[in-house]
Amino acid sequence: MRDISMILKNVWKSLFLFSAISVIAVSTVNAQDAAAGRTLFKAKCTSCHALDAKMIGPALTGVSDRHPEDFLLKWIPNSGALIASGDPAAVKLFNENGKIAMTAFPELDEAKVKDILAYIKEGEPKPKAGAEGAAAPKDDTTSGLSIAGIVAIVLVAIVILVILGRASKLLERLILQKQGIEIEEDVPLKVGVRKMFKNKKFVMFFILCLIIALGSWGWMGMWNTGVHTGYQPVQPIKFSHELHAGINQIDCQYCHSGAFKSKNASIPSLNVCMNCHKAVQARTEDGQVSPEIKKIYNALGYDPETQKYDKSKEKPMEWVRVHNLPDFAYFNHSQHVVVAEDAIRKAKGLQPTEPVCFACHGPVNTMEEIYQYSPLTMKWCINCHKETDISGQKNNAFYAKVIEAHEKIKKGEKITPALLGGLECGKCHY
Repeated sequence: MRDISMILKNVWKSLFLFSAISVIAVSTVNAQDAAAGRTLFKAKCTSCHALDAKMIGPALTGVSDRHPEDFLLKWIPNSGALIASGDPAAVKLFNENGKIAMTAFPELDEAKVKDILAYIKEGEPKPKAGAEGAAAPKDDTTSGLSIAGIVAIVLVAIVILVILGRASKLLERLILQKQGIEIEEDVPLKVGVRKMFKNKKFVMFFILCLIIALGSWGWMGMWNTGVHTGYQPVQPIKFSHELHAGINQIDCQYCHSGAFKSKNASIPSLNVCMNCHKAVQARTEDGQVSPEIKKIYNALGYDPETQKYDKSKEKPMEWVRVHNLPDFAYFNHSQHVVVAEDAIRKAKGLQPTEPVCFACHGPVNTMEEIYQYSPLTMKWCINCHKETDISGQKNNAFYAKVIEAHEKIKKGEKITPALLGGLECGKCHY
């Protein structure tokens, strides 16, 4: 009997361990499925759907409660085929959503669809407060208490030095008095100052120092007039270059397309913003659209619920210009970022992955809000033109034409302004 009871106990232990391991394994698989489903959802579904907001298609939270799994496994990969088959639920869903055909995804097999449904059911994972690796809030402000402490220490040090000096002088007087040595009375401070300013040599030296100091101060003030390095005005929308160009790695040309084909880099219209932000709404925990993204909607008269524009509510976005050259200075963006791209990269030591824009505008992918990185003075431009080596330019049509023109000059052939780019619009119109 003892042997049988021992065997039964061992069996129960084995079953308990097996069930525990099974639960852990299932939960792990579910977590992996939800993670994989999130990746698939972001790649395939976000252009038309969001979890908690209606876009082109309906909000998907609770979709597994509204429709059976068998239906969704057929609907998601190829809704068109299901509608064509006359399935009543498919036809009803198609009609309820404005008869907009859903893109077919034949590459999504049953397992991948289940991954997506697992993610929709679980929702967007929320970062745990205080979790390891969580980004700490930035604090770029200088502590006023620290500055006050440093000033207080300096003042205390000066007071201590004055007290020690007075004490030393007092002790010296007492020692001399005990030794019977007569001590001259201290000359009052006012009398001493008057005597100094009656000395012509001292007065001339003082005036000379004053002229040098004021002249240096005036020269530096005039030299820095119009130089706005570090200028960072408050913009109507807190647009983060660090988020867009850095974290999301959006190419500069996507927004500033003019830099590669014209004189001006151009400020992107809000329609360019809507290419992404019609879907990306950065909603808060209570389901509200991000306040900054809402400013875009308000300027365009766009209603995210109905997804319609009201032209009567449109108003321009009043961006504040950051980089501003004088009117008499002609600067062509395309000449620099296209024609001289390789030379500038080499001169400024830019990495292949860094856009040539960094040469003048600095590391914009690290700027929370854009500011003027370079001085943009004539001296700064001239130094760049002196240091940049363009002799190694290869496969560059612009420099090929220059070399061709020089060869013709050597041979005594006819050279026209048109050959040297004289027909370019920007030569006269800018």
